[in-house]
Amino acid sequence: MKILMPILFASLSFSVVAAEPNNPLSVHILNQQTGLPSKGVAVELDKQEGHRWQRLAEAVTDEGGRISSLYPAGKDMDVGVYKVTFKTGDYFTGIGQQTFFPEVPVIFKVETKNQKLHIPLLLSQYGYSTYRGS
Repeated sequence: MKILMPILFASLSFSVVAAEPNNPLSVHILNQQTGLPSKGVAVELDKQEGHRWQRLAEAVTDEGGRISSLYPAGKDMDVGVYKVTFKTGDYFTGIGQQTFFPEVPVIFKVETKNQKLHIPLLLSQYGYSTYRGS
């Protein structure tokens, strides 16, 4: 038991450090057909600059279908228009299913600097829904 405690403590300490509680943007994907989180989905974050999009970050959903800190660490999330793109085609190919949507772009507006935002995606092969979460 004495040997397991430092290992457990080290694991918990790593999780706390990795969580980055001040990050303003998180996402979550749930597969509506299975009721399970969609792990391994690539997600891109862009900010609109004039008539083009500037890439800010890329990440992959974890075992729980989440990315808890999508915005670049140590940077302020300024007011503006942003786009989160869920690479759903690659995800469905990876689980051996077809899909109508190769990707799901969600465009949203940040009205307050460093505003805390959560973007959940409820996903199926031929449909999806999203909303502003908390």
